[in-house]
Amino acid sequence: MTHAGTSAVLAAFVANPPFIPGSVLEDARRSVLDGLGSLLAGSLEPPARIVQDLVRGLGQADDASIFGAGRASAAGAALANGVATHILELDDIHKGSTIHAAAPIIPAALAVAEREHQGGAAFLRAVVLGYEAALRIGEAVNPSHYRHWHPTGTVATFGAAVAAGTLMGLNERQMLDALGTAGTQAAGLWEFNASGAMSKTLHPGKAAMNGVMAADLARRGFTGAPTILEGPRGFFAATSAVHDAERVTADLGQLWKVSENGYKLYSCCGHTHTAIDAALALRQAHGWTAEWVLNHVREVRVATYGPGWDIVSERNPQTPYQAKFSLSYVVSAALLEGAVGLTQFSENRFGPSGVTQEMLARLLPRVQPAVSAELSAMYPAAWPARVEVECIDGQVLRAGGDFPRGNQENPVSTAELEAKFRALVEPRFSEAVSEPALALVRHIEAVPDLAVASAELNILCQGARHE
Repeated sequence: MTHAGTSAVLAAFVANPPFIPGSVLEDARRSVLDGLGSLLAGSLEPPARIVQDLVRGLGQADDASIFGAGRASAAGAALANGVATHILELDDIHKGSTIHAAAPIIPAALAVAEREHQGGAAFLRAVVLGYEAALRIGEAVNPSHYRHWHPTGTVATFGAAVAAGTLMGLNERQMLDALGTAGTQAAGLWEFNASGAMSKTLHPGKAAMNGVMAADLARRGFTGAPTILEGPRGFFAATSAVHDAERVTADLGQLWKVSENGYKLYSCCGHTHTAIDAALALRQAHGWTAEWVLNHVREVRVATYGPGWDIVSERNPQTPYQAKFSLSYVVSAALLEGAVGLTQFSENRFGPSGVTQEMLARLLPRVQPAVSAELSAMYPAAWPARVEVECIDGQVLRAGGDFPRGNQENPVSTAELEAKFRALVEPRFSEAVSEPALALVRHIEAVPDLAVASAELNILCQGARHE
């Protein structure tokens, strides 16, 4: 097809979707499982608490659950839960679009499903279609969009609107209006990364909230730009140097984007994960201890791709948040400690002068990251990294990969995702929350009314949270 009409073609598809295969719905369930774990665990973190307090102050409403913190309007709950889902940097990632889709789309869908008293099957279908819209638009503008814009805040606004609109039963014209209104609200700039501001977590929350608002407005007859994507002053032209509109419509209904979703096993930026995998593989293969690494390693050379390096170039982080975007730090942690989890980002490891944990501070200057033109050319189809460890005896050991663990090409099992869920939720709440939550996700298509199921889970969360 020609580029003209991209917005209309997408609206027609999501408003009148074909049969969604069971395997695709299962992939959506895995995304919900992973996203809910990050939501519940993140709901107790300071940025989440700030937004929860704000949302409660916007007015009394009883539409949907703010997990761990009461109830609010659907838009307010979507905002609060979207922020919470992104805080720990463990929510999902789709490599082709560089979008963390769970944080904006699942809270929007869940909030509207509660308000509209929709069942789990309708919710899961909405999640599939929301991912479909967001990830396809993200692929169309990636990678040039990523230079200044955070696609989890920008592009995912479209996905949240589609998910919300699906649960509201929007027709084709209304869905096109919802896309138009979503696109004119899409925002999220990378400037926060320079200071480690909380803005990154706000992006998916606002995308979720704006998506709900866009669908609500469309249902009421509020019109949106019908060429919001492809128009001369539309989203493509405004937010990308180069775009490929065909990525939005190619193989619609045949290739489902939620099935390409990736899952994060380390609590840091996804652009570091392939390098972490390589560092962990070297440590395990050679039986290294922290003491051996400190005493025998002269230099660690890490090759990565340019668009990722722009985000993870911090060399000596002063805060846990900066450390999550420091390729040097996370590779050091992997080599010394054999793990890059929440413990590795504890407050007591950092100070005004940088990393204060003694062993990490000693290794960090020896880690030399660099951008590889060869690896940059592979992105975003691959997220490659190469790690070379040069020992003081002259030996050089190498490891690397093109896809981090958790990606479709290097997958993790549902059992591993459930183990991750428990590890996130149980320390912050208890088994009294984690097991009912897991049961809800496993059998979500049989849930007749998510308003009831979500409210019950939220009551458990409020009674069991560990501050």
